[in-house]
Amino acid sequence: MNNIKNILVIKNLVTAIEIEERGFVQALRGISFSIKRGEVVGLVGESGSGKSLVALSIMRLLPKPACKIESGHILYEGEDLVQVTPEKMRSLRGRKIAMIFQEPMTALNPVKTIGSQLSEAFTIHIPSMSKKEIFEESVNLMSEVGISDPEHRLKEYPHQLSGGMRQRIMIAMALSCKPDILIADEPTSSLDATIQEQILSLMKDIQKKYRMAIIFISHDFSVVSEMCDKICVMYGGLIVEEATTIELFKNPQHPYTKGLLKAIPRLESVPKSQMNTIEGVVPSLIDMPLGCPFANRCSVVLKECYEKLPEMSGSDDAHEVRCFNWR
Repeated sequence: MNNIKNILVIKNLVTAIEIEERGFVQALRGISFSIKRGEVVGLVGESGSGKSLVALSIMRLLPKPACKIESGHILYEGEDLVQVTPEKMRSLRGRKIAMIFQEPMTALNPVKTIGSQLSEAFTIHIPSMSKKEIFEESVNLMSEVGISDPEHRLKEYPHQLSGGMRQRIMIAMALSCKPDILIADEPTSSLDATIQEQILSLMKDIQKKYRMAIIFISHDFSVVSEMCDKICVMYGGLIVEEATTIELFKNPQHPYTKGLLKAIPRLESVPKSQMNTIEGVVPSLIDMPLGCPFANRCSVVLKECYEKLPEMSGSDDAHEVRCFNWR
């Protein structure tokens, strides 16, 4: 892997969650991927696969003492974020690496105005800015994310805004310090289709304008196909397939990826016909199998799939798969 062009490199990240009477169990079991400056990488998978935990690990926002990074590296421009002090991480968080959360109503403070919350990033990271400069920049940011009458909206509270407007506020807050990396954790999952398309279009425009790297987390393949240059498919705390978006849709290799793609509704499908599904359930963290976590749901399972975990393999960096059927 060539690290020179990569702005963020994650190597063998293991994050554990404490479960009552069982102690710490590994929820991320050796995650590795990289992202280049200006690239959009998607993390896709079912609920519980570990997508959001990757984001919280990168941001060092894991709830303590219930979660901890046990091992691995998160290299931002060569500096390991796992090892930096809390003070150094606070200086990077928001300024160099920012995050848009899944539900903006819970991410925003309900008792503070939009203006006071938007100004916090400037106050913390650019203390030399005057109140007038902060106000002017806040108005500019609100306008940039498509909010009309920004001067008035800055005086309002989160509950006075629609879901789409709250998400635009979250994007404005994330953009306030022009970060190098933006992590978007299912930013459109709670929005209706029309607003979802507007937010995705806004994020694409912003990404092109600032050339920032984006880690886009979703369970929706149709969304990541529109947004991402590269996709990492997650299952059971592992990346099971990684490829460019075009390659993944053209030539999926892991049985789980194939199952997810077959489950997407299609216009040419027979009306009222039964949708394709993946039989079975994701294994529990406290009962994770010795071998491939997808073995109990796989239609092409081999004996060795139950005995040991396959390694990621591939002919080049364009496509890698964690499967014994991929030789």
